[in-house]
Amino acid sequence: MSEAPIVIEPYNPAWPAAFEAERELLARVLAPWLVGRIEHVGSTAVPGLPAKPVIDIQAPVKDLESSRPALDALEAIGYCYWPYRPDVCHWFCKPSPEIRTHHLHLVPLGSKLWNQRLAFRDLLVSDFGVAKEYAALKYRLATDYRDDREGYTDEKGPFIEAALARHRQ
Repeated sequence: MSEAPIVIEPYNPAWPAAFEAERELLARVLAPWLVGRIEHVGSTAVPGLPAKPVIDIQAPVKDLESSRPALDALEAIGYCYWPYRPDVCHWFCKPSPEIRTHHLHLVPLGSKLWNQRLAFRDLLVSDFGVAKEYAALKYRLATDYRDDREGYTDEKGPFIEAALARHRQ
């Protein structure tokens, strides 16, 4: 899959509305498989946080196997499936790998990944200091991993784990 380079932009107040519009579409298309509320996750969900200009969406499913038919339904509305971390989610981008406006993750409700993403989003919203540290990390990683999205994502992992661990204490 050809990938767009990583670019971090200042927060855009249009991101929440872009999520809501997509959430409405996805709620209709994914209705047979949804087991909860579709969530806006990732940096575009955090007011004031710089981010890649890609709306990250997490949709709750019962399990990965029973939600497999959703792959075809999502393809019909412009989502491209890619088997990234297929043991924990079904991952999609839209409209193409080269030009991305949305990432969609079908994730089992209550799984470790589901809970971690929501907890980290909520931590960033509630703790300006953590959000500021995370923004600095993202800018540095976007330079170091400009053409390596997987490396960029992997390198954020230790920060996320440590921030969540500090918050739980």
